[in-house]
Amino acid sequence: MSVTRQGFVAGASAAFASIGIITPARAADFDLKYGHDLPAEHPVNVRSIEAFARIKAATKGRVQIKSFPTSQLGSDPSMLQQLRSGATEMLAFPGAFLNSVVPVASIENLAYAFNDRDVVFRAMDGDLGRVIRDEIRARGIVVLDKIWENGFREITTSNHPIRNVADLAGLRIRVSPGKIRVDTFQSLGASPTPIALSELYTSLQTHVVDAQENPLLLIDQQKFYEVQKYVSMSDHIWSGYWTLVNQDVWNKLPKDLQAIISREMDRATLLARNDNVNLNRAVRDKLTRRGMIFNDVDKASFKKKLIDAKYYERWKAEFGPTAWAALEKYANKLG
Repeated sequence: MSVTRQGFVAGASAAFASIGIITPARAADFDLKYGHDLPAEHPVNVRSIEAFARIKAATKGRVQIKSFPTSQLGSDPSMLQQLRSGATEMLAFPGAFLNSVVPVASIENLAYAFNDRDVVFRAMDGDLGRVIRDEIRARGIVVLDKIWENGFREITTSNHPIRNVADLAGLRIRVSPGKIRVDTFQSLGASPTPIALSELYTSLQTHVVDAQENPLLLIDQQKFYEVQKYVSMSDHIWSGYWTLVNQDVWNKLPKDLQAIISREMDRATLLARNDNVNLNRAVRDKLTRRGMIFNDVDKASFKKKLIDAKYYERWKAEFGPTAWAALEKYANKLG
């Protein structure tokens, strides 16, 4: 297309005229990184990014937060180390992985502690959550009030379904690298191998392990249906992610900015919990269409095996009387 001289001059004049009113974008007073190991499309990441936009607007650009999903900032142990050193300012981080620093943080992962997600949130938004958050803060890490939902975890396998605890005997199953996850499956008679989520698909594809356990949403988002055949609905553990902030960074934020971040992240967390409900209604059908075969599990056989292995006795001693008493306000009868 040709451009007339008059048109070019008019366009150029308008462009040059606009230069006079352009001002450089104001740099943020606080430019923060936010890391986690979940997929970009997971509700935790999606709702976090929405919250970051609201935080930027409400603080008039003073606070800008950028998300780094899918372990872009490193492994979970590395991200936790970065948070504590200040190299990373914020994390969404599972309670189970905090065990090395805050042992009680993994109590949410106690097998068959909770009947359903409503009980989970009464506990985690109530006395049990307060005990956990107090312990996290006592270790010099800022934690916000609401916990993100990852969800109840199910077992997938490549070769045979898991119908009762006997089917777990010797099974090479990937677990997240947390002490309680490893102990749970050792107690159940399996052969657990800790592997990072970012390495799991390849490990299943190459049969380093033959099974894994995750919520249905992650099973779909991570495309495990391509390398796994069976989904056994065990609901053995509920897992969540806390929002953590480096304490020195947090203390540098004025109180009004702290309040905005806390408000918007709590709002995002509640929205993501609702997202999980809606997404999980459809994901089982979606996985079935993709060729996965579902079956129910004899959960009573799992619980008996754990009791016989003195699993609950060990973890009661590990978590201590204060946390255990808070758990028992909400939990099933354990042991």
